Amino acid sequence: MRTLIVDDEAPARERLKRLLADVEGVELVGEAADGLQAVGMIEGLGPDLVLLDIQMPGMDGFEVIEALEDPPPIIFVTAYDEYAIRAFEVNALDYLLKPYSRARLEQAVRRAEAALDEGEAFAARLEPLLESLAALGHYLTRLAVWDRDRIRVLDIDRVDWIGTEGEEVVAHVGEDAYPVRRNLAELAARLDPATFFRAHRSAIVNLDRVQEVIPWFKGSHKLQLTTGAEVDLSRRRARALREILGW
Repeated sequence: MRTLIVDDEAPARERLKRLLADVEGVELVGEAADGLQAVGMIEGLGPDLVLLDIQMPGMDGFEVIEALEDPPPIIFVTAYDEYAIRAFEVNALDYLLKPYSRARLEQAVRRAEAALDEGEAFAARLEPLLESLAALGHYLTRLAVWDRDRIRVLDIDRVDWIGTEGEEVVAHVGEDAYPVRRNLAELAARLDPATFFRAHRSAIVNLDRVQEVIPWFKGSHKLQLTTGAEVDLSRRRARALREILGW
């Protein structure tokens, strides 16, 4: 299995390399020290397996996945608490809880190998995991977007609203708009509902940017944001927003 290591700490990468050297059938094809580098290497090298640290500065492991169009099989490396670990187990996604042993690493690799042989769809099990973690309060704090041929990582509170344009999901920041490789349902599940609100099936707004609620046709409304942008608010979602804002 062609394997890529992703961890922002050099000692952790060195330890993983030493342990992997004793695991039969593993070929190390590279190592990445941060999330942005990881995305480029995953897309460029096409590894069979990625050992991905979750807690990394700048762009964490989940944000790496969200920047990928077709994530490969991944073993998560984490120091999360027991409640978050339960979310991994429920969704049948493997993880290494720091500190881990060589035997536990080999077990995880063998499971990944079996899943590959059986053609299991990794991506299909990923979305429920992200939703489970969001329910535990592990919301996105940063968002990976595309800026021409580069990946830009935005602090989530900089985003004014996110909407669909044709087949594309786009994050709006002031006058700039950046494509995002996730659908709105996934984003809605991972954004903090205290700040981000699903105004319409095609739009999520940052509530801190809502300046005015404008009555529109047949019980619908428009939201005018502090940037001057106007976002549709459906009749059904207007009832939910009325409870939040108390108008």
